[in-house]
Amino acid sequence: MYSNILVPVSFDEGRDVSGAIEVAQALAADGAKITLLHVMEHIPAYAISYMPREYLLESRKAIDKELADMVEDIPGGASEVIEGHAGRTILDWAGEHDVDCIVIASHRPGMQDLLLGSTASMVVRHAACAVHVIR
Repeated sequence: MYSNILVPVSFDEGRDVSGAIEVAQALAADGAKITLLHVMEHIPAYAISYMPREYLLESRKAIDKELADMVEDIPGGASEVIEGHAGRTILDWAGEHDVDCIVIASHRPGMQDLLLGSTASMVVRHAACAVHVIR
């Protein structure tokens, strides 16, 4: 059983995080912390100049609310939204917060991903803790 579990959450179309949350809860020891983490990818400077200023603020608020709603029914649950490159940021956050297990959902990839999505693949290859991949 694990005491500090990280569940990265993607809001891409076709992603269902409920399976990852269920697995995280099944793997959690009594009193475990389960953190839902969403990484907002950086928007290139050339593109951000074409976006309304409040767009990023409103997007972040909506994501914060969605994660807060998701974590309400998870004992020991927490949520966090951070910025960065998804794979690298998940790994860094896990290392900085002493995560002992990452439960990550992976989409049904095409041949270019060779069995795992690119973010899940990076996490599996480089995590310093246990990783459970959910499809």
